[in-house]
Amino acid sequence: PLGQVSELAEQLEERLFHRYGFHNGLIQERLQALGDVLERVEEVQAELRRICCTVEAAYQELCL
Repeated sequence: PLGQVSELAEQLEERLFHRYGFHNGLIQERLQALGDVLERVEEVQAELRRICCTVEAAYQELCL
């Protein structure tokens, strides 16, 4: 019986380790994807700032 318990505990440990590794991999992939999205958002924000500055400058020239 003790050998069976030990064997079952070892099998459980291997399964948990495998499952942890699998989920850890998924988390890493999603974090990378999130980083890519955040980088793109920063690029779009910078582009919008440039557009707003251009529109503001054009507006000021028209009003003066």
